[in-house]
Formats: sequence, C-alpha cells, structure tokens
Amino acid sequence: MPESGSKDDARGAGGQGDGARGAGGQEDGARGAGGQGEGAMRDAAHWVRWHQTYEDPDSALSLRLRLVQSEVREALDRQAPGPIAIVSMCAGQGRDVIDVVASHRRREDVRARLVERDPALVAFARRRAAACGVSRHVEVVEADASLVCSYAGFLPADLVLICGVFGNIGEGDIRGTVSRMPSFCAPGGTVIWTRHRRPPDLTSSVRGWFVHAGFEEVSFVAPPGTVLSVGCHRFVGGSAAAGSAAGGNSQDLDPDLRLFDFFGDGALPA
Repeated sequence: MPESGSKDDARGAGGQGDGARGAGGQEDGARGAGGQGEGAMRDAAHWVRWHQTYEDPDSALSLRLRLVQSEVREALDRQAPGPIAIVSMCAGQGRDVIDVVASHRRREDVRARLVERDPALVAFARRRAAACGVSRHVEVVEADASLVCSYAGFLPADLVLICGVFGNIGEGDIRGTVSRMPSFCAPGGTVIWTRHRRPPDLTSSVRGWFVHAGFEEVSFVAPPGTVLSVGCHRFVGGSAAAGSAAGGNSQDLDPDLRLFDFFGDGALPA
C-alpha cells in the first residue's frame, strides 16, 4: 500500500511506508489487517495504480514522501554508533526507507524490514532495493503488517515507520497501535507517522497519545494548503502508560497480536 504518501481515513482514523496498504503497504486489495472492510476490497491492481501518483513530483503524495524521507534521514543522523534496526508498516514501494538508506553515511549499520502485503508492491520494493544496492540492508517481506509476528527479529527497533496507516484504520486501532509503540522501540527509538487532517482531524489526539505513551515530539509538519501531516516522536519512557519501561521490552508483545484492521481505500492522503 501507500508509502509515505498514504491513505486516508474512513471511519475515523487514521504511511508507510510510502504508503498505506494496510499491512505494510499491502495490497491484496486490502493490505492491512487482512484487508477487512469494504473500503479495502479492490481489484488486484488498485494499489499499484494508487502509487503512480508518486511519479508526479508536484503531487501531495510526493510532497509527503519527501517530508518522511527527511525525517528518516534526520533519525539516522541522530543514531549513536552501532547497528540500526528499522521496521516499516505497510511499506508500499519502500521509497521512504530504501532511497534514504542508499545514500546515507550509516547505510552499513542499517538492518531494515519493510512489511507489505501486496505482491506487486513487494516486487517493486525488492527491485528498487537491488537497484540501489541495499538488498543486504533492507529486507522486504510479503506479510500482514498488522500482525506483531511480521516484525519478529527486528524489535525493539531504532526507527519505526507508520506511514499511510492511520488514515485507513479506526480511531480505537490508532490509539491501540500508539500504545504498543513502547514495546516496538529501543530506548530513544523514533516513530514517524502520517495522517490526513480532514474532519474529523485526529492529529492532535494522535500527538497526545504518543506523549501519554512515553514519547516526546520531535516534529509535526502540516504544510499549508494541504490536508497531509507528518509526525515524528522519540521514545523517552516514563509516562503513565509506559510505566517504568525504558524500551526494548518487545518480549512483552504477543506475536499473534493484531494491531489494527485496515479498511481504507487509498483516499489521498492517509
């Protein structure tokens, strides 16, 4: 599904990756969470067509992609020496991670897993990673991004991307996903997320949920004249929700846990 230029919301809520595919940019017509809901039921080429918007540098999705890539680049710049683990939910074509890692000075330290359900998008991302020379560093898996087990071996991560997801899942699932992020993140880990600002605009709530979960806001970008937004939060622990967690507590996650049900249809942007 959509990469960092992702989808929008339907029932009230609201990536990655470059996209919004529901489970890692999935497509199968549903991408995320098993493709639940009529909004997710699309023909096999739906999400492939959706991603064509990235070919227009003046599109809202291209703008969002550039904003997400900038946040990814800065997050890598902030990382201390040593290995860097990255996971991307609904990764779509993977441009937000692949393109940045390919040119970044820390590329040799990166180990990333991009989770996408649509086979055509997975194939695109794998070809792009190979063309950019980062196949050793970026693994693209065809799986359901809503399932915790899809990230086995990569948690806790230093960087988590939830782009194109929050506009395609329900408000309760957004809040629930945010509440699980302390278990996804290593100490000081960064989460980059996207969400549209059409009514009902939940971005203020999302920002507050991250703070409550033990994160500090690094940035929130909402370009004038658009409905898109890109948020970036860093895990610092110590909130009421996170308790005394210091990150790295991914063992507390049930591998069979489903984070959200994806029902979006790719409305721009998510």
